[in-house]
Amino acid sequence: MCRLLGLNAGRHPVSASFWLIDAPDSLEVQSHRNVDGSGIGFFDASGAPVLDKEPEPAFADEEFRREAKQARSVTFVAHVRYATTGDRTLANTHPFTMAGRIMAHNGGLGGLGRLEEQLGNYREMVQGDTDSERYFALITQQIDAHGGDVGAGIAAAATWIGERLPVSSLNTIVATAGELWALRYPGQHALHIIERPAGASIPAAAASGGDTAGGSAAGGTAVGGATATAGLHVRSATSSIHAPALHELPSVVVASEELDGERAWRMLASGELVHVRPDLTVESAVVLPDPPAHLVPLPAGPNIDT
Repeated sequence: MCRLLGLNAGRHPVSASFWLIDAPDSLEVQSHRNVDGSGIGFFDASGAPVLDKEPEPAFADEEFRREAKQARSVTFVAHVRYATTGDRTLANTHPFTMAGRIMAHNGGLGGLGRLEEQLGNYREMVQGDTDSERYFALITQQIDAHGGDVGAGIAAAATWIGERLPVSSLNTIVATAGELWALRYPGQHALHIIERPAGASIPAAAASGGDTAGGSAAGGTAVGGATATAGLHVRSATSSIHAPALHELPSVVVASEELDGERAWRMLASGELVHVRPDLTVESAVVLPDPPAHLVPLPAGPNIDT
């Protein structure tokens, strides 16, 4: 299964470190299972999208580790891939960029020939072989058809696919500089969100003790016997992030799995689309209330996304 993570700091560029070596529960650890590629997307000072991705495991990808530690942006998207469609190539590695936006996808869909017919000239935007990039092209087509409304475009694209094609999951994050959209559809793979105030994350030792209220602790202070690190500092089985500037700034994080260090995570409902604006207000609506017409169930065994 692929892994998604999005971070939006609104109007304030921040430096974010995505630790992939020293964190026991990180994108590096997950990439030992998701061995088909890893990548990050962010935006430069002019607002142009920047991608740094390689079709190799994150634990073997020196460039990915270095760039992630040095990245500075208002919005970030990170992804680790397990291929369901398309070979292990750079063109098939997430995230993708089209029309100034960055997108990553967790899941799968079939009927790509029919999807390509629907894309028409938008098929020319696709550089690789994946279902995910074709999904992004359909989102881009529908954004244009809805007058540039990104949320309406995501909903329309997912609705079109859900009504016609085999689907396991259309979970996606789409970002522009300072804005982020996230869709969970259907309910087979998890997607979580947290609206995080300024402050320090709760250390794992304290978080497990349950003796501190709220989602953040004062930077550098002892909480439950552990010392809080200034700013956002969270880990999970899929990622580890440290953004010291978020000690003074609020942020919103979307992730495939709850990240240790914060307590206010909420699972998106099936069909729910959230929009994080530059002022970090979050709009949310269930835009796909019905299940896919041709749902492809997850295989037997534990669903590591829940």
